[in-house]
Amino acid sequence: MSVVLPARACLLLDLDGTLIDIAPTPDSVVVPVDLPGVLIALRDRMAGALAIISGRPISQIDGLLPDVATAVAGEHGYAVRHLRGGAIDCADVVTVPEAFLAEAAAVVARYPGAILERKARGFVLHFRLAPEAGPVFAAALSAMLENWPHHRVASAHMAWEVKPVGIDKGRAVREIMARAPFAGRVPVFIGDDATDEDGMAVARAMGGLGLRVQEHFLDAAGVRRWLAGLARSAV
Repeated sequence: MSVVLPARACLLLDLDGTLIDIAPTPDSVVVPVDLPGVLIALRDRMAGALAIISGRPISQIDGLLPDVATAVAGEHGYAVRHLRGGAIDCADVVTVPEAFLAEAAAVVARYPGAILERKARGFVLHFRLAPEAGPVFAAALSAMLENWPHHRVASAHMAWEVKPVGIDKGRAVREIMARAPFAGRVPVFIGDDATDEDGMAVARAMGGLGLRVQEHFLDAAGVRRWLAGLARSAV
């Protein structure tokens, strides 16, 4: 790969589509057997400065990659744990109304294969297995949020996510970079979709790199090969 890490870099990595391959449903992803060891080796060589920043809740990240990253941000930065085994800090944001969830569930029920994924302060409508539902879901969510200023709709992989306003991966990058062992290092954020753009932009603004998977690595397998190469060399 042509990507060269800057001196004193730290790694801030998206999960789905970046470290692991996208699957038909969020629960059906597979973690390659050698990935945890590669990430742990890189974490140790970087004096702990490796983080995972995902749209998934922290509990799901821990289930897929337990005790791997020093810092973990879940739900696009709504929840951040700065150290392994440490406390989880959650942003003070408004929860989504139950009426929205009920309306979303009713719309999803019309499309076999579509999934409603609930999160702490929002939800996701997945339509990978029901692609015809994509435009319908987008229209329904737009109407739902028209007079509700606390959440917004974000595009993801064959999904629409309702997220709190002000919560994004750029915020997560800033929070993680403010504390040891990341403070004073150069951020390298790697992600693959629209929800990662804020993280990339903040990493670049801080003098680091914001790398889109498709442009620099082709796919998640390419990211894993690059990381494995880094783990075999001195970082």
